[in-house]
Amino acid sequence: MINNYQKVLNDNKTLNSKKLILRRFKKEDSKDVYEFGSDEETLKYLTWNGFKTIGDAKSTIINHYWKRQGIYAIELKEENKCIGCIDFRLKPEHEKASFGYVLNRKYWGKGYMTEALSKLLEFYFSKLDLNRVEATHYVGNEGSGKVMIKCGMEFEGIAKKEVKVKGVFHDVVHYGITKEKWLASHLIY
Repeated sequence: MINNYQKVLNDNKTLNSKKLILRRFKKEDSKDVYEFGSDEETLKYLTWNGFKTIGDAKSTIINHYWKRQGIYAIELKEENKCIGCIDFRLKPEHEKASFGYVLNRKYWGKGYMTEALSKLLEFYFSKLDLNRVEATHYVGNEGSGKVMIKCGMEFEGIAKKEVKVKGVFHDVVHYGITKEKWLASHLIY
């Protein structure tokens, strides 16, 4: 089973939607990654502290993003620009995955993250044949939850003070979707 997932991942390094390309990161993305990875408002609900320099962004691309399967740069086709990142964490033993994402604040509210997540869910269920996908966001970051809801995910509950991020405990909102639910109502971009 795990080898099948590896093959599918190797065969699908790029995912295309109407306005976006989900692809491997390139060194040339360093400036774009720094742009969203150094913005305090964008980083507010993320567990990492962001980048101090473009060199930090380039080093992260080379030393982390290239080494992990399932982490995609989000490229806006019309601008040929990396505007964010979406990654998934596969749990093959449970036939499920989770994901996380970040988007350059200049592109919030335009439907790009909904489009990227919809494409990723399509990949999860149609190519990887997973049974379930789940994700979380912190209370206060309701925009992230709206993206999940638009993609058909269902609210599953709130865990009080579940994680400590940057010295502050956060309540965590949980969402999930099963393949059965996705097949009944999915959106394809």
